[in-house]
Amino acid sequence: MTSGVDVSNLSDGGRIPASAGLSIVVPAFNEGAGLEPLHARLCNLAATLKQRYGLTCEVVYVDDGSTDTTLSVARNLAANALDVQVVSLSRNFGKEAALMAGLDHARRGAVLFMDGDGQHAPELVEKLVGHWIDDGYDVVYTAKAHRDNESFLRRLSVRTFYSLINWGSRQKIPEDAGDFRLLSPRAAAALRQLPERNRFFKGLASWIGFRQIRVDYEPEARAHGVTTFNISRLLGLSIEGLTSFSVAPLRVASLLGLLLAFVAFLFGLSILWETVVSGKSVPGYPSLVVGLMTLGGVQLIMIGVMGEYIGKILSEIKARPIYFVAEHSVKTAETAVAKTPQTVAE
Repeated sequence: MTSGVDVSNLSDGGRIPASAGLSIVVPAFNEGAGLEPLHARLCNLAATLKQRYGLTCEVVYVDDGSTDTTLSVARNLAANALDVQVVSLSRNFGKEAALMAGLDHARRGAVLFMDGDGQHAPELVEKLVGHWIDDGYDVVYTAKAHRDNESFLRRLSVRTFYSLINWGSRQKIPEDAGDFRLLSPRAAAALRQLPERNRFFKGLASWIGFRQIRVDYEPEARAHGVTTFNISRLLGLSIEGLTSFSVAPLRVASLLGLLLAFVAFLFGLSILWETVVSGKSVPGYPSLVVGLMTLGGVQLIMIGVMGEYIGKILSEIKARPIYFVAEHSVKTAETAVAKTPQTVAE
């Protein structure tokens, strides 16, 4: 068993040849209404990249168990300026699994991830590609330029999340960084080597290292509908990220335990002082109940935190597949003919 992976053969002195090509991964869940306009913009982008850099492009649409027309629309998209892959998962496995499915099926060298809701402008991709080819960066990630249009509570929550996840971490996760990013061939190869099933894409893409650069951008308005990421799903994703990529919750639980032990020690000294020096009686039932409830609540919190990590360990031990592919088709720009759909488990 090797202790590391050598991906140096996928680079040329830090510069990546344009002939490597670019795979654009678009996870989609109930995005059928906006898929055709997005595809038209991607075709224009592919033509521009071909003319400027000589890049051959493909797009990989990952249908994450959609219940609308997403799959049927994706099947009928034309392979004009770029190849079109359609990967349909057997059910909704979540965005992290859809991103991994797209990465696994990407056939070109570099990989670009973008959402299917139209908020990630394809026109910005040319700038990301420029940082990769012209400047030699391996990871080009985007981040919101500002959060002025968000509530104070949301901004505070985001800052708290990144403070916790980066607390004591050797490799920091850039604040406000999103999934809209480009990976060079060797960065994409490195990300494929990571075996964990509980994946936090933003953290893993930062952890692999290499030369990285941030590009600020302003998200566009959704092309249609409303986001499916409500408060409960965002909270779940935050917990998933914290427990999958950081030990901060365990450290917080330990510090909380130490703090309560210190408070209990001071309380014990005060009781001893009142009893021996002042001659007052020891506080009775109210203080006892408050103390027990406090300790009991803290213990339950600690048990819950440990349970999250134990659940992650159990999931890794079971080693279940991250996703299953129900259908996979490919259209090439040269022939524009779809290959026979396959039913496979990956």
